[in-house]
Amino acid sequence: MLHVVHHADYMAPRPERGSFRFDKYTLVMEELRSSGAPITEHAPEPMPREWLEAVHCPDYVDEVFRAAVPREKERRIGFPVTPHIAARVRHTNGGTWLAAKLAMRHGYAANSAAGSHHALHDTGAGYCVFNDLAVAANRLIAEGEARRILIVDCDVHQGDGTASLTAGRADIFTLSLHAEKNFPVRKARSSRDVALPDGTDDEGYMAALTRHLPEVLADFAPDLVLYQAGVDPHADDKLGRLALSDEGLALRDRFVVREARRRGLAVASALGGGYGDDPRVVAARHAASMLAMADENNRFAAPGGAC
Repeated sequence: MLHVVHHADYMAPRPERGSFRFDKYTLVMEELRSSGAPITEHAPEPMPREWLEAVHCPDYVDEVFRAAVPREKERRIGFPVTPHIAARVRHTNGGTWLAAKLAMRHGYAANSAAGSHHALHDTGAGYCVFNDLAVAANRLIAEGEARRILIVDCDVHQGDGTASLTAGRADIFTLSLHAEKNFPVRKARSSRDVALPDGTDDEGYMAALTRHLPEVLADFAPDLVLYQAGVDPHADDKLGRLALSDEGLALRDRFVVREARRRGLAVASALGGGYGDDPRVVAARHAASMLAMADENNRFAAPGGAC
């Protein structure tokens, strides 16, 4: 069973400026629903303002809520923040928090959007408005749902916003595997960065992942894993510089879930990046990623014996 968080607001109308495409979010759900796999859909509530303000600058949060983000910040984000976008990002952030809560019951759950790892304290960046990974981690720890959270970021781009927002915290560890020469030009410092050369293929990628992830899990000993499962390391991705195949992405995702679940840890994934001229092809990669992780999770008993 795949427990997936989705909301109609994930599909916002395309803004009049900017090149980011929102149509893949509807297509991902179409791919999942037509797959024949058992799926349960969950709708998130919009994330409360105070949860966002605990991580982001309250003035910036207010700008987003009022759809009054200054033009220079919108340029960093990559599109204007309209009222529709403001509603969308509240729901996508609430979706990652809900996916984590569901994962604690079922072992694995997915948010069908988000993974907005470039958003910073007082601005968005790189198609990211609020940083759902940092916000959800902070909230889950504040609620007492976890003491230590590992954020595994396997997007092709470094999770600079997540690293910056969680820097200095002993209770959140960020592990980022990314293309060394890709965006952002100026990298932040994650708890552990694994910068990969252009053209890294399945074998090279898995060699790095199998070296670093088990070591971090053993040393940091988290209670929960949040996983940024971007599919842009794929060889055909429009914005990637790595060379993973479909099989390589599946190996990556299954390994992350397996290493966490065999230690009794729940995994919640966020969609992350994936770019191409045909959004249905990209959506199919995202759907395959979630289905592979759900299948791997089926090999393990649910936490606390939940169904």
